[in-house]
Amino acid sequence: MTGKTHITGGIAASLAFAQVSHYEPAVLLVGGVIGALLPDICHGSSTIGRKLPFLSKIINGLFGHRTFTHSLLFLLLAVLLFETVGLHEALAAGAIVGMASHLVLDMATKRGVKLLFPLRITVRLPLTTSTGSFVEHLVFAALSVLSVYYGYDLFNFT
Repeated sequence: MTGKTHITGGIAASLAFAQVSHYEPAVLLVGGVIGALLPDICHGSSTIGRKLPFLSKIINGLFGHRTFTHSLLFLLLAVLLFETVGLHEALAAGAIVGMASHLVLDMATKRGVKLLFPLRITVRLPLTTSTGSFVEHLVFAALSVLSVYYGYDLFNFT
């Protein structure tokens, strides 16, 4: 999936999570966007990889793309890191939700992810698409509609 689809997925997921949590929606939203981009730190041409090229190159050299940073282990380590450094609870929750949305979206691609890293098992959803395809554009549109729906309800734009 492209960066814009991941960002929109992080927005939709964090706003959906705000519906059932006590966290401030705006803070969840910021965390969701950051989290939605974070797993692609392993890819130098990704949105976050271009912002942090040195770190991106190191992570890619150690693990490759869609392995460690696209795994449940990475999610667990992120939770532990956020708790250890005392990251704002709502920001951390939004980031985890955004990261989870990233993994689900990448599982919908033909390449899938190494969700159970360090096991080399590739996990993908039953229906997959290619990055940048027409189907991805439909997914982007659906996530955009969901974002507006959840955002409208949460921020009371009436």
